[in-house]
Amino acid sequence: MPTTSRSLLATAAATAVIATLATAAYALPGAATERPHPTRPTKPLAGLRVLLSNDDSMRAAKASHADGLGLYEMRKALCAAGADVVVMAPWQVQSGKGTAVTNGGALTLARRTHMPAGYENDCAGTPSGSPVYGVCLSDDACGADTPSATPADTVKFALRTGLAAKAGWTDGPDLVVTGINSGPNVSAQVNDSGTVGAAVAAIEDGVPAVAFSSSGDSTQTYFPLANYRAHAEFGARFLAGMRERSLFTDEFAVKVDYPDVSEGQRAKAPRWTGIGHGKVVWHDYAARRGSDKTFDIAFGICANEPSDFCTETVRSADSTALLSGHIAVAPVTADRTYGVTIHGRKELRKLKHYVERNAPRP
Repeated sequence: MPTTSRSLLATAAATAVIATLATAAYALPGAATERPHPTRPTKPLAGLRVLLSNDDSMRAAKASHADGLGLYEMRKALCAAGADVVVMAPWQVQSGKGTAVTNGGALTLARRTHMPAGYENDCAGTPSGSPVYGVCLSDDACGADTPSATPADTVKFALRTGLAAKAGWTDGPDLVVTGINSGPNVSAQVNDSGTVGAAVAAIEDGVPAVAFSSSGDSTQTYFPLANYRAHAEFGARFLAGMRERSLFTDEFAVKVDYPDVSEGQRAKAPRWTGIGHGKVVWHDYAARRGSDKTFDIAFGICANEPSDFCTETVRSADSTALLSGHIAVAPVTADRTYGVTIHGRKELRKLKHYVERNAPRP
């Protein structure tokens, strides 16, 4: 065969191969020249490193579900969505500690080796192994009665030392999640909340944070599993939407409160709210009989004991939305100076738009 013919055949063959490769790389049914859209990961939180803490402890042993069961439901949902989760939470229940920190002594970690029944393999195979640690105040092992680190302690310790030492996260996490708290954190009690306080500690250290709290039953003394589970499933989807839209920010923390759905009712759509000034639950103090020096600490519930300070005066308050069955979402800032210029206005507008237009529905 003449040299010219061989060259023509080689050129034709090469062209055919190139055409075949091009078709394989770019062809879509009905649109041979369009490049396909990138495939989204099957798990929307894949690769996200999450520090998980709370104020209810990591024990999950009480029949009332008030000592950390919500944390395990959130851990399960986050890992199912692809996140790598490390828990560093208070050793004992620390509800109502706000942003309190411990100023001296030592912190000791106690790693949980046996998860609560039903949660044993929730995070199997994550890069960190997703350990669960309780943090106590001790220079020795954490015992049954050892005092606990506060919620803010656990987050500050984890971000500044603990995660690097125990998970190898020298430049993480990407997000701090706190909760799910046993009971809502709305209106005046937001300042008391250790769950919200831990989220504020995170943004103070430059890490985005979202705090989750779920309603209890009408007595607010029993916290149904159904509420935690519904909130965790919603929460993972809510965080996935925030991640997809690049809404994680350290300009403010995000607070998400979930209504009671334990009797089969569905939560209503998320609402963008402010933090109210009224009370839903309040601390009360009663003189102990036979003593003029001792006063017992108790709780009042506005639903049972209406009072003037139960009246909400803030328009679009978180408590108003929650008590009407909506998921209440509110921004929380660490800057307590009244009247200062608001930072992060763009981020705030984008998050509000997401909550009102694009956030997942229950």
